[in-house]
Amino acid sequence: MKASRIVAVGLVAGAVAWVASGHLVPHESAESRAAIRAEAGGAKPFRVAVAETRVAPHARKLTMSGRTEADKKVTITARTGGVLTEMRVRRGQHVKKGDIIAVLSDDAREAQVAQATAIFNQRKAEFEARRKLIEQGSLPKLEAVNLEAQFKSAEAGLAAATAERDRGVLRAPWDGIITDNAEVGGAAFAMAGAPVAQMVALDPMLAVVEVSERRLGGLKIGDEAEVRLVNGQKAMGRVRYIAKIASQTTRTYRVEVELKNADGAIPDGITAEVSIPMAPVPAARVPRSALTFSSSGDLGVRIVKGDTKVDFVPISVVEDDQNHMWVAGIPDGARVIVQGQDFVREGQQVVAVPAEVAVGSAR
Repeated sequence: MKASRIVAVGLVAGAVAWVASGHLVPHESAESRAAIRAEAGGAKPFRVAVAETRVAPHARKLTMSGRTEADKKVTITARTGGVLTEMRVRRGQHVKKGDIIAVLSDDAREAQVAQATAIFNQRKAEFEARRKLIEQGSLPKLEAVNLEAQFKSAEAGLAAATAERDRGVLRAPWDGIITDNAEVGGAAFAMAGAPVAQMVALDPMLAVVEVSERRLGGLKIGDEAEVRLVNGQKAMGRVRYIAKIASQTTRTYRVEVELKNADGAIPDGITAEVSIPMAPVPAARVPRSALTFSSSGDLGVRIVKGDTKVDFVPISVVEDDQNHMWVAGIPDGARVIVQGQDFVREGQQVVAVPAEVAVGSAR
């Protein structure tokens, strides 16, 4: 028992001595050797690729997604009683202003016009005959007032009867295309606004977009705009309306671009992309990948200031051009780091080489 205890104590003591030797006696490793060499000879500067930028006026474009919308839409309704007896148009037909759309049953309207015409002629003849007697002094002058009142009443009755007769014939209010129509035989109730047909005006056509308050400042009425439809069509137009009141739900402003559409090739309600040129602003063109964030969270680019020192320049985006960005805030002639910008920090010393050389050596 005593021998086994001595052996156990010896094993424990040996283990403790082995562990302590790692802390008391230093051992050379690959990392320590690299650190010693770095301290002795200094760390090698990081290599970055740079591209020299030029600031020039850039004609930016405001591009938004929207839809087309017919300039005018109307539902033609019956303004008098009767039955729809004749429909002279069909769906999809083009009509001119004043063309007859539909005809309602007469319902004695023509007879009322004839009656009102007879009364008008009678009152007119009486008024002209007695006016001569009044001028000759055969009748009192007060009689002229009564005769004129009767004549004007008959004239108003004829006008009312004629208007009621004309309400039985529905006409196109302007040039357009019929989009829907009622069936012959349907009742058109008096003053109920029963729909008879629907029509739209496709010329001009509108391209409608919603613009945020931040992008509204550069727009003005009369600006040219390019419109690309989802079906591949292209058209040029001009801004004709800019809303002064924002939408309560989206806080955006309605902008309308007027397009010529005499042939009706542009349909109503199709998705459209509207591009409006803005006033040129000084900007520099840099690769999208060159943009980075500073330690404080600002968007910008890193440049090589002087010969070897890294600096950060905050920027503002002027326009997104797919692979490249047009940005403002970069000094003219600055050397922007386009490769390796995320591996260096402000104030660090680097070796800057042109981007073309860096790409060639990488290959």
